[in-house]
Amino acid sequence: MDNFKALQDTFEKIILDPKYHDPLVLVKSIRNGLVYGTKVRFPHALVMVFLFRSGTLRQKIWLIFKATRQHATNLAKFALLYKSGMLLLKGVNGGKEESIHTFLAGLVGGYWTFGHGRAGASSVNQQIVIYVFARVCLALAKLAVQPPGDNSLVGGSYGGHGGKGLFGFNEDQLALIRKNAWPVFASVSWASVMWLFRWYPETLQPSLRSSMTYMYVDIVYFIFTAALILLWAFAGSVMWPSLTQRLTDSFPFPRYANADKWSDTRTFLLHNK
Repeated sequence: MDNFKALQDTFEKIILDPKYHDPLVLVKSIRNGLVYGTKVRFPHALVMVFLFRSGTLRQKIWLIFKATRQHATNLAKFALLYKSGMLLLKGVNGGKEESIHTFLAGLVGGYWTFGHGRAGASSVNQQIVIYVFARVCLALAKLAVQPPGDNSLVGGSYGGHGGKGLFGFNEDQLALIRKNAWPVFASVSWASVMWLFRWYPETLQPSLRSSMTYMYVDIVYFIFTAALILLWAFAGSVMWPSLTQRLTDSFPFPRYANADKWSDTRTFLLHNK
């Protein structure tokens, strides 16, 4: 026990020693990337795999593990590259951090973690980058509208640098934008994604397309086919062909014609692969 206490005290002295601060920052960034990536990806992968993937229980567990491992290790890798880049740039600049340093460190980390080689083809990496891109677009929109020195759009508790005020809006105009920007953004986003899903589904990210297919196509065909069965039971088999054709013509889904096929009770009730 005494040896363990001595080891614990030695370790604490090391982590509190300022001369070890920079290398320990790198260790802590790796740790935080691994923990956060696991917390974010594991529940998501668990739900998505059991909803949309076929296979044995062992295969599904392996898919969940792979997705979680990739997300966690990629965030840890990016954190290491970013922090290393920041320390390097700060060191060659006489210990002073410049605004461009964060951009350059993020550029290098983003390329080697999410954009280089096979990493760019990973669906997990694509989801992460798209997630970041959406928030960057929102932040840049705020930056363009927000006047210099005004941090009200982000609550005033973080940052404090204000925006660029590119459009020179007055206070009344800014108040109008703050009130209506999100409703407009939300409605246009959903209008756009539904239009793309209906007519150009292949352009959407695969996981989003799978989710939307499950919600808006598979369930429609489940209700549609269940209604046909009930009609057939009451109307008789003579009316079946004409009813089927007329209802199919009324509810066309040309890009998801396979949604009216099933191989057993499970695929009929749960999905239409």
